Amino acid sequence: MTGPTSRRTVLTAALAAAAGAGTVASAGPATASPSSPSSPSPAAASLVDNRFWSTYTEWRCGSAAGTRAVAGRRPGLVLSVPAGTTDYTDPHTGTTTSWEYATWTSPVHRSTVPAAEVIASWNAHTPAGTWIQIELRGRYTDGTDTPWYVMGRWASGDTDIRRTSVDDQTDGRSTVWTDTFSVDDTASGLRLVSYRLRLTLHRTPGSRLTPTVHRVGAMASDVPDRFTVPAGTPALARELAVPRYSQNVHVGQYPEYDNGGEAWCSPTSSQMIIEYWGRGPTPEDLGWVRPGIADPQVCHAARFTFDYQYEGCGNWPFNAAYAATYEDMSAVVTRLGSLTDLEQLVGAGIPVITSQSFLKEELTGAGYGTSGHLMTVIGFTADGDVIANDPASPDNDAVRRVYRRREWENIWLRTKRYDATGKVRSGTGGVCYVYWPTQVSARQRAVLRRLGLV
Repeated sequence: MTGPTSRRTVLTAALAAAAGAGTVASAGPATASPSSPSSPSPAAASLVDNRFWSTYTEWRCGSAAGTRAVAGRRPGLVLSVPAGTTDYTDPHTGTTTSWEYATWTSPVHRSTVPAAEVIASWNAHTPAGTWIQIELRGRYTDGTDTPWYVMGRWASGDTDIRRTSVDDQTDGRSTVWTDTFSVDDTASGLRLVSYRLRLTLHRTPGSRLTPTVHRVGAMASDVPDRFTVPAGTPALARELAVPRYSQNVHVGQYPEYDNGGEAWCSPTSSQMIIEYWGRGPTPEDLGWVRPGIADPQVCHAARFTFDYQYEGCGNWPFNAAYAATYEDMSAVVTRLGSLTDLEQLVGAGIPVITSQSFLKEELTGAGYGTSGHLMTVIGFTADGDVIANDPASPDNDAVRRVYRRREWENIWLRTKRYDATGKVRSGTGGVCYVYWPTQVSARQRAVLRRLGLV
């Protein structure tokens, strides 16, 4: 339940036209395109490839033009000597400003999965007077290359630039839908076999300011079309003590950030996890929120995840990047292949934010249907049912829900579904956000490593 209806409608119609086969995007935070043709489901591990750059050695392996790697407790990439100056006209303010810039380009990563979709994510610190751009260029199975696609123009604040996705990026074979690179005609067999990422770091000319990028990478995937997924076997009974926040107590608040309520499921979920890890905005950070508003930190999360092009708070990588603005936090967008993967994360003490869409009758006890919604999985019952902090609740006390395992498993992992009119729509295929502190236990690190996240 994210993003304004008008924008959702436009993107959905565009995807339907591109697919030519009646499969359209969900209205979740990223407007994902159709998945690959129907085929037997391979092992979950073969559906998703994660690759992230975050160590000092990895930063030194890239191709730098004015950037340098910095070592230390948390390595990163900084702007050292500007490669040049560029003018940027912010499309959301009309202001043109000059910026010094420098770049870093990753080595070519050959994905273990010839991919139909790629979603980038990043963790960075951008003090006032700085911002970053993240781009992706891939190689198709026929040996040709995509253009450099902008996957985000981002700053943690909103005074220098307005953080934004970029519409109308396509080469006639692939398209960027808000935050997701997607092959237009997956039935053709065309896939992305490798890619590079390029970071451009910007700062006020003549200053010594610099962004610091601690992590950048992408999740590449090729999840086959499926209306149902095989039932998993329950393997965990545990519940994590995660704060509970309702998005619905904010209905009508801050229309400039999409008006609260159902549009705020993503930042509300993000805020729950950030506070679970003991982080959050300071009273000074919250000074801009109007007095008397309940849970002002949720308003703060909405403001600082807001994508001015999407006109909503549901940009997946922007939510991960927001979470990573807090001290020593890491965050990625990925896909998981099964509830077993999710159980292992929760079992290690790592709650997960999941994206799903469903009809009211498909999820017993939800009391609503949605074309795209984020909730936080905090545990599993002894019977294997899913315990979720669902922000689509009337108040904070009602946020904790228990959903039937088989129903929840299917609505999260499927890639195709029927809407209320019987039309075929797309599902997210296991998309989720995973947030964790840089210092974790051996068990937590082992699970994150197994999933390719560290």
